[in-house]
Amino acid sequence: MFQICAIREMGTDRERRETIGRGLRLCVQADGTRVRGFDTNTLTVIATESYEQFAENLQKEIEADTGIRFGIVEDHQFAGIAEPDGTGRHKPLGFERSKELHTFLKGQGYIDARGKVQDELRKALKSNQLVLPAAFQHLASAIGDVLRKLAGRLEIKNADERERIGTNKKVLLSDDFRALWDRIKHKTTYRVQFDNAKLVADAAQALAAALERSPVTGTRAHFRTADLEINKGGVAAVEKEVSSPVALAEADVELPDILTELQDKTQLTRKSIARILTDSGKLADFARNPQQFIALAAATINDTKRRALVDGIRYERKGTDHYESKLFDSEELMGYLKSAVPAQKAVYDHVVCDSDVERRFAEDCEKNTAVKVYAKAALLMST
Repeated sequence: MFQICAIREMGTDRERRETIGRGLRLCVQADGTRVRGFDTNTLTVIATESYEQFAENLQKEIEADTGIRFGIVEDHQFAGIAEPDGTGRHKPLGFERSKELHTFLKGQGYIDARGKVQDELRKALKSNQLVLPAAFQHLASAIGDVLRKLAGRLEIKNADERERIGTNKKVLLSDDFRALWDRIKHKTTYRVQFDNAKLVADAAQALAAALERSPVTGTRAHFRTADLEINKGGVAAVEKEVSSPVALAEADVELPDILTELQDKTQLTRKSIARILTDSGKLADFARNPQQFIALAAATINDTKRRALVDGIRYERKGTDHYESKLFDSEELMGYLKSAVPAQKAVYDHVVCDSDVERRFAEDCEKNTAVKVYAKAALLMST
């Protein structure tokens, strides 16, 4: 169940909970496999105004019953963000810098003294206008992702605020758009030609090249000592000692099941993965630093797989059937202007965005001087 529409007023909180509970169950594929992740498991509730109050009360009850706090930004929340160290590798941001960022967010009014997310932060995240110190600007995307997870709340839209999105005649009648439309207007089917043997060979070659560019270094460990203080105000940690990096001998490193790890990360068969690792000639590097090797191998194999899929797509026209460009004038487009991006290069004067990814894409298209015109799923680049 992905949508719930209440066609009558629900009289009790219990009835609302049971209804929402059914919608929050993880969806199951035909073979019985549960599908996880918010991309698929997103419940949309078309609700009356009373649902907003119900959602707030339900959240308070969960906090009281379980001790889980929603919408709280802790001072250690950003410590695990990976930051480039200038040598081509990454290191964690660390507690001290995480605490520095936390203090800044309080000073900006994004969170209160207890770390509770304020509406100012939600507005900044929604409009992509989050203010960060200069020292953290290069990590803006990762910091924003952390804050979006913590600041998330039930989004309620007022249907009365929907407005008609007008067409951009200057773009619609331009030569650039006509050239674009002539290329994409045909109704087509597509097939993917996939050569497994070539994928294995390409992935093995790519992995060998990647390990030449970024050799696997020996495993090193840091030992940290800290004092923990637990009181009614929460848990506080004060770091006391940090050891110098200690290199671990290969014999001391416990090797994980590399085939299972890479199978989970790449969705390839164990046989294909074993062939890739063997043919790369770099399997010996695995014992030196298993986690670094697995991470690099998974990224390389997935990148090779994506390129193989893209290169293998073949489109076939369905006779002479095609879409008419007059659809843009005849089909009415409605949307919330608050969540839309004003557009100068698109067919409509606003791009209605269904996600942050679409918003960033539209904004990038508007800024990029190489983009002449674009629509939801197509753009024409200058040559």
